[in-house]
Amino acid sequence: MNNTITANELKTKGVTIIDEVTSRNNEAIITVRGKNKYVVLSIEEYSQLREYELEAAIKESEEDIKNGRIYDESIDDHMKRITSV
Repeated sequence: MNNTITANELKTKGVTIIDEVTSRNNEAIITVRGKNKYVVLSIEEYSQLREYELEAAIKESEEDIKNGRIYDESIDDHMKRITSV
């Protein structure tokens, strides 16, 4: 189950190699000089990851509200608080 594509393969084969690898593995890792550098995902996979990320942010915000970790202040007061550190 090889899901890596070298930078040289990408240069010579273009999108064809990305399609080939992602159809087998749902993702492709692009290597540059032997090191993993980029990940290519289908738009569906990317959208799902973004949805999970946003759900986690909402949950974290709800926990902050529930536990009183919020500020109710004016913009001026907010700017003073964050710039006085």
